[in-house]
Amino acid sequence: MGEEQVSPRPEAAAAAVELTGFVMSAEEAKRAAAAAGVATVQDLLPLLVPSAMKRAIAPISRFPVGAVGLGASGRVYVGVNLEFRGLPLCHSVHAEQFLVANAAAAGESALSAVAVSHMPCGHCRQFLQEIRGASGIQILVTSDAEEGCAPEWRTVASLLLRPFGPHDLLPEDVPLVLEKHGNPLGDPVPAVANGFAAGDLEARLREAAEAAARAAHAPYSECPSGFAVADGDGRIYAGGCLESAAYNPTLGPVQAAIIAMVAAGGGPAGDVVAAALVEKERAAVAQEATARIFLDAVSPHASLHVYNYRPSDA
Repeated sequence: MGEEQVSPRPEAAAAAVELTGFVMSAEEAKRAAAAAGVATVQDLLPLLVPSAMKRAIAPISRFPVGAVGLGASGRVYVGVNLEFRGLPLCHSVHAEQFLVANAAAAGESALSAVAVSHMPCGHCRQFLQEIRGASGIQILVTSDAEEGCAPEWRTVASLLLRPFGPHDLLPEDVPLVLEKHGNPLGDPVPAVANGFAAGDLEARLREAAEAAARAAHAPYSECPSGFAVADGDGRIYAGGCLESAAYNPTLGPVQAAIIAMVAAGGGPAGDVVAAALVEKERAAVAQEATARIFLDAVSPHASLHVYNYRPSDA
């Protein structure tokens, strides 16, 4: 692995570096690196991993995972694993998925390095392929230290040889994750509802879900979708689907919205009181059934509106 670099051992400084949120500005990151006594923000990343792990929500596995990434902007992004009682394991969110969705929501253009508490699973190595230039992203696994090995930076390419990815299915000019999307949805058709909160909440949820659908990464199915949730205080969080060339590592819009909720400091998924889904009518990849299953399990009193859009060529 000719591109590997030995990283300083983080133990001495780890206790001094605590996260205050899920995104750190470039200026904050530089100050934190200086305070921790490390040379670069990339060196800071592994020192933040223990703090990230504390934010994981893993009631099933009880195996917290934290990931911290550096964007081209200089900002630092945090990801953690999320698990949901009463739902199949496929609804779970991996820390690396959370990190990528978090960076995408912030408008980040690229990731250069990620420190993670445990070796990325095959699912996450595949999911990272949706980022342009993924092969060159540097990965450091902090748990290597527990096995008596000095943690070292290695490339994603060294972790996933001969990868299958967007280059196998898409033209070069199709936008990938972390690149701007403007998905056409078509014309709205009458909504199907099962109750809704009063006031302007419906309109705000629909607007947020539609914006998330237009920004979603769905080049393989051409079925962009967006989901928005509201808590009891009327705060709204939204996310769009992030598809994978391998299909199964795809992050659904429901999970993306919950990531946004957690990253913004909102409560648990059970605090959702209302939600909205935007997707194409009779989509080949549909999200409504999954959204209802998710809400029935984690927030059964939440109301849902589904907004279908009919493509103009339908």
